[in-house]
Amino acid sequence: MSDQASPPAHVAPPPRALPGSGETRQHRLVALVLDKPGVLNRVASLMRARNFNIDSLAVSHTDQEGLSRMTITLHGDDVAVEQAAKQLYRLIDVLKVQDVTAEPTVEHELALVKIRATDANRGELVKVVELSKGRVIDLGPESLIVEVSGTEAEVDAFVALVRTYGIKELVRTGAVVMTRGAGSIEEALKR
Repeated sequence: MSDQASPPAHVAPPPRALPGSGETRQHRLVALVLDKPGVLNRVASLMRARNFNIDSLAVSHTDQEGLSRMTITLHGDDVAVEQAAKQLYRLIDVLKVQDVTAEPTVEHELALVKIRATDANRGELVKVVELSKGRVIDLGPESLIVEVSGTEAEVDAFVALVRTYGIKELVRTGAVVMTRGAGSIEEALKR
């Protein structure tokens, strides 16, 4: 008799990988949309229906009248995000969508941070802000409001640094991105 155990009679096959079930990572989508009421709601509803949680969403006017630009930051696997981007094209007011995740980009985010300040630590705190390339935009007897901008990681690092002083309030815009080089999503729309 062999010491090796025989395999069980009913072994289930390994689960098949479904499309879109890979490793998730952060993605940035840029969408050019018509500047009309309800467009933002339709884009957000589509992302909700595809079971995405939007990490940040920045919307602004462009240089072209009647056209807005959305920067959508979300987590998902490559296939699921690609499918969501294709679904965005089906929305009537969406004119162009570009996944810039793998592209070289310039990224910037703005944060306003209200930090606890005392007479004893105010000078030190102002130096920390200056070294972080932030700026004090409001100074009160028990707090100061700081504006800081940069990449998401730079803003995260600043927030972590001032957390020891005590953050009273924090608001962030979410990232806006633009691809490096001569290419332009707005020019691509005109073709």
